[in-house]
Amino acid sequence: MRITGGTLKGRSVLCPEGEIRPTMDKVRESLFSILGPLEGKSFLDLFGGSGAVSLEAFSRGAAPVVLVENDRGKRETTCSNISLAGGTITGKFMAAELFIKRNRQNFDIIFCDPPFHYRFHEELIRSCDERGFLAADGIFLMHRPAERFLPDTIGSLERIDQRRYGRSIVDFYGKQGESS
Repeated sequence: MRITGGTLKGRSVLCPEGEIRPTMDKVRESLFSILGPLEGKSFLDLFGGSGAVSLEAFSRGAAPVVLVENDRGKRETTCSNISLAGGTITGKFMAAELFIKRNRQNFDIIFCDPPFHYRFHEELIRSCDERGFLAADGIFLMHRPAERFLPDTIGSLERIDQRRYGRSIVDFYGKQGESS
């Protein structure tokens, strides 16, 4: 895997051992093109895996960047990868649901890429919304298998875009009534 844009463009990212389904380079490049400039925007990477998405966000100007990954077996490789950012990406090694309960910060962009067998996509989005994690003009992105349904509206969030990549879909949610 390689970083597709920004200051770290072309740098290699190691893939940790264990269960992982890294967001493909072409998907990351497409998503970050859609998001546009990230300077001054905060970024949360739930189910961060290798850290490639967090690095992509940092490389394109996002700060602060927080990565959450539950699998402590990935910690060494993930930390090695995010060290490319010079200590500016914060890694939290805990379940996404526990992070959501403890977090007090809101974010301009939340990217959520759970394992394909994960079944609580809607609940996770709803929890983040209820706890006020998404900034007023922020975007919540959920990467999911095409066979998992998500409604157009979840809490105060409404789907503003949707992209298909093979057998997966990325849903873009924003606050109702806000333009992106």
